[in-house]
Amino acid sequence: MDWSVGQVAGFAGVTVRALHHYDEIGLLTPSARSRAGHRRYDAADLDRLQRILFYRDLGFPLDEVAVLVDDPQADPQEHLRRRLALLAGRIEQLQKMAAAVEHAMEAQKMGIALTPEEKFEVFGDHDPDRYDEEARRRWGGTDPYRESQRRAAARTKEDWLRIKAEADENVRGFVALMEAGAAPDCEEAMDLAEEHRQQICRNFYDCDHEMHTGLAEMYVSDHRFTAVYDEARPGLAAYLREAVLANAIRHV
Repeated sequence: MDWSVGQVAGFAGVTVRALHHYDEIGLLTPSARSRAGHRRYDAADLDRLQRILFYRDLGFPLDEVAVLVDDPQADPQEHLRRRLALLAGRIEQLQKMAAAVEHAMEAQKMGIALTPEEKFEVFGDHDPDRYDEEARRRWGGTDPYRESQRRAAARTKEDWLRIKAEADENVRGFVALMEAGAAPDCEEAMDLAEEHRQQICRNFYDCDHEMHTGLAEMYVSDHRFTAVYDEARPGLAAYLREAVLANAIRHV
């Protein structure tokens, strides 16, 4: 019983062109031809093809495959040992590449291109991507969100440390005013509110006064934001909101 080149290609999962090439270089010459001159393969040919493909799957070049399947003096074990060492090295390289890709994917997802160690150094025990999915769901289709993600993805650890230092300084300024008994609509508080807005513009997205007042409302309506600000001083979130509103009115 024999088979056509098309049938063999289907059995083995190779292309007809590959079988033609194997024939041309003498690696797999079919045992017969039809009356029309078409290649016909018998069971022995299929057995040889199976061994060829086995070595090809291991990565052997065709000239080495020919030696392995034809030379009775060839030592398949030695070839396999050598190839195994090469494969082990490649596996290690691919594992490192996979880890790098996973890291890049995670960084892109979070919009923060930092290692875990750098994230901890910058943010401490605050997880910067904790509410990432919620933010994407609520604002993912907006220009400010896209702009914020674009800028964040390109930042270094030094950039994040600078941004954090600016924000901390702004918070300390508000706390000092509160402890001094200053009203949230005083000149100094409104100036700090304007600096707060400018920090958003510089570091994340264009934030006009209307958008800034919306953020300020969220600082008191969302307990998570409130907790962040009130951790510096109880009542700071509400104080900041009033200062932001006063600053917006001043600019109007």
